[in-house]
Amino acid sequence: MADIDVVLLTANKYLDANKQGPIVQNVRLEDGLVAEALENEGLRIDIKSWADKNFDWSSAKYILIRTPWDYFERSKEFLDWFDSASRLSTFINSTQLIRWNFNKSYLNDFNKSGINIPQTYFISKGANLSLKEAVKKAEESFGRNCDTWVLKPCIAAGAFNTFKFSTSEVDVYEERFNELIGNADFMLQAFQESIVTKGEISLVLFGSTFSHAVHKQAKQGDFRVQDDYGGTVKIYDATQNEIDFGLKVINACEELPIYSRVDIIEDNDGCLALAELEIFEPELWFRFQPESAGKLAKTIKKIYFS
Repeated sequence: MADIDVVLLTANKYLDANKQGPIVQNVRLEDGLVAEALENEGLRIDIKSWADKNFDWSSAKYILIRTPWDYFERSKEFLDWFDSASRLSTFINSTQLIRWNFNKSYLNDFNKSGINIPQTYFISKGANLSLKEAVKKAEESFGRNCDTWVLKPCIAAGAFNTFKFSTSEVDVYEERFNELIGNADFMLQAFQESIVTKGEISLVLFGSTFSHAVHKQAKQGDFRVQDDYGGTVKIYDATQNEIDFGLKVINACEELPIYSRVDIIEDNDGCLALAELEIFEPELWFRFQPESAGKLAKTIKKIYFS
């Protein structure tokens, strides 16, 4: 019989008392809010690193993936752990949903189902083409030329190995591009100018209920909205149109996520577009809306423990 109702999944570095800094403090604060909210629902909680070799994962009824934010640097090791843990416990969201969301090629599924995404050209690991050829193929698939690009991994978080460059700079990035696609799948996207002028909106939903939203803005001279790179994050009053777009996105999934974060931007044509759907390990900014941790806890209690 399982001893723990829900394990909150994190990374070693956030459990290391010697590690400090704003990001570490935010992780501990928000994981603490979720743990407290679940305990208030009468559930037995623990917080563990996915890389903990000594923990018996069969002792947990459910695993809630929260902050394992080193997985993209050790993706094979993480996936091996995930395969093993999924045979011993049950994940929230579902294993099937997490596997699908793990690789950002899921954006192509949304594109096919009529959800607007930034113009994207997917490049498979080991593809035999140069960056110059990739740019040409991308423009052909878009049906238009593009002056500025973003290259990002399909498995990553926090702008890891993400580069912005102009068409005239292709030669500068050729060697790095060849190194990168030798090891991972990548996306080549037309850069969306609103990222620097208007920023990005993140909508947090529990089931089909909108909870709260934040606005992320890159610092002057940068395009990365993450606060790791000096970007700012603040609570945001989402419009009904933005909320409706977020609901359209999650309703296009094969199954409804228990929790999700829908990142939206304005594309270069002035339309709302899906930048990313996070149902695997999203930052949900409970520190800006502490009561929302209670909403998540009540959702989990209702679905899994009633």
